Amino acid sequence: EMTSRFSHFDSKVDSRNCDGLVNHNGETMEIRVPLSPSGKRLSPIEGGNLYRLRDRKFLLEDKKRLCSWALGTALLGIMLMILHAELCPVVYQPGSVYALSINGLISFSTGCLLILIIAFHYKDIRLFIIDHNQVDWRIAMTSNRVLGISLELVVCAIHPVATYLRPAMGNRLGEKSEGNSSAPLCLSSSHKEVMLDVELLLSALMFLRLYLVHRAVLLHSKVLLSASYRSIGSLNNINFTFRFVLKLLMNQYPARTLLVFIMFFWLSASWMLRLCERQEQVETGGMGTALWLIAITFLTVGYGDVSPHTSCGKVVCLFTGVMGVACTAMLVAVMTKKLALNKGEKHVHFFMMDIQISKRGIPDNCAVWEKA
Repeated sequence: EMTSRFSHFDSKVDSRNCDGLVNHNGETMEIRVPLSPSGKRLSPIEGGNLYRLRDRKFLLEDKKRLCSWALGTALLGIMLMILHAELCPVVYQPGSVYALSINGLISFSTGCLLILIIAFHYKDIRLFIIDHNQVDWRIAMTSNRVLGISLELVVCAIHPVATYLRPAMGNRLGEKSEGNSSAPLCLSSSHKEVMLDVELLLSALMFLRLYLVHRAVLLHSKVLLSASYRSIGSLNNINFTFRFVLKLLMNQYPARTLLVFIMFFWLSASWMLRLCERQEQVETGGMGTALWLIAITFLTVGYGDVSPHTSCGKVVCLFTGVMGVACTAMLVAVMTKKLALNKGEKHVHFFMMDIQISKRGIPDNCAVWEKA
């Protein structure tokens, strides 16, 4: 009865087996084909690409989030350093509670930044293991990667620390009216000149944390997150680095990209020049004169009306001149591309030129025929 009831079915499929009913010599015969080995279930890792793609997506989102937090923390430390350098000699005195509080916040932000950098590279190593189908994290720790991580940690750990070296209370109170009024940084005049130069160098080197900008631009770009870009790029052996993203930005938004870079570099270099020149109490120690000097140096004009007096200021002006030459070359390339004719304009121009040349040749041919 069961056989006659199910004889009209060709096949029967359940969640684990593929079952079929086949008539053989008038008898019904059941064939069962297992889709997976009995008693063994595939793990998510062995189940392969879907889990890897899901983990890869989550890791990319974590890297983007950590990079944003790291950049924000780095900018916060730089802003606190600028605030500390501007307010300390004027509003509060070196070694005061306010100076120690702001410097403590700078150190706290530096510690948070180091933790975020370590977490970012941890996610990056996990992403490398997934992309290359590896099982041991030590394979990803190449010499270049270890050197890069160490260099990043050293750069992000730089911040002024001389405020913690509190001078003697008697020296600080006795020199409040004289020494502190001319102090270029938040230091008492009882500190040695070497300590002053070290504090100046550490404050200026905090701007190296801005290397995180290129990483944030890369991770937040649509190029890296687009599957179409990545698939076509892998077929053409294209590495999606900041250099590639910068080329795309310069091709799509050349004026905006150059304007943002020039304005940011102008303000940063001017303040660094002011920080360097303020210790000599010269004219270039003012922000207005520093902005003027950086502008004429960046444009490679050099009127000679003002000039840096310190070694630090000369290095800043030298670097500004080099960047000015590079930006001028990029500006010329952008203007040349903007003024060039596109394909349609070239077609119209060449077509009209051909017509004019043809019209010029018609009277000459008529004259020849009349003479003949």
